[in-house]
Amino acid sequence: MLKEFIKRFSPDPQKLREQKSLKIFGHLLYNPNLWGLNRRSASGAFAIGLFMAMMPIPTQMFFAAALAILCKVNLPLSVALVWITNPLTMPFIFYGTYKLGAFVMNIPPHPFYFELSWTFISQQLSQIGPALFLGSFICGVIVSIIGYFSIRLLWRYQVARNWQRRSLRARKHKVIKKFNTGE
Repeated sequence: MLKEFIKRFSPDPQKLREQKSLKIFGHLLYNPNLWGLNRRSASGAFAIGLFMAMMPIPTQMFFAAALAILCKVNLPLSVALVWITNPLTMPFIFYGTYKLGAFVMNIPPHPFYFELSWTFISQQLSQIGPALFLGSFICGVIVSIIGYFSIRLLWRYQVARNWQRRSLRARKHKVIKKFNTGE
């Protein structure tokens, strides 16, 4: 069930191969390990995707794809998980990571206001950047570890459950066969 759930929400491999931003990876995209779905590839993809989702950089999907190719884990899943930080969730997540970074660095958080200009962005980044990146890194590591082990445990549970079901069906089939033959 977990495998089918993941496959249902994973992007199509052919569509990802056709992405202009991924063309630089060339023949590496044809590695079957990038498209297969097993416990190792799914848990690794979750770790990479969740870690990159916490990074406050504009090219999260590119780096998630690069890391997935480098680690030979499921590429579509890695790239799709980056969208946990989307325009709706990003302000809340990055504000939380900034507050965590400021707490760890033992600095008071700066008051927030917004102005749409390059000067404002560069000035704010110089003030809040270190705390934001530290908090994002800490959250990225924690969330990726939790995601990695959660998927491994869920996968193992699902496999064990499937084995139990098969064993139960086999026993029922054996009992029915004995009953029908009169043994």
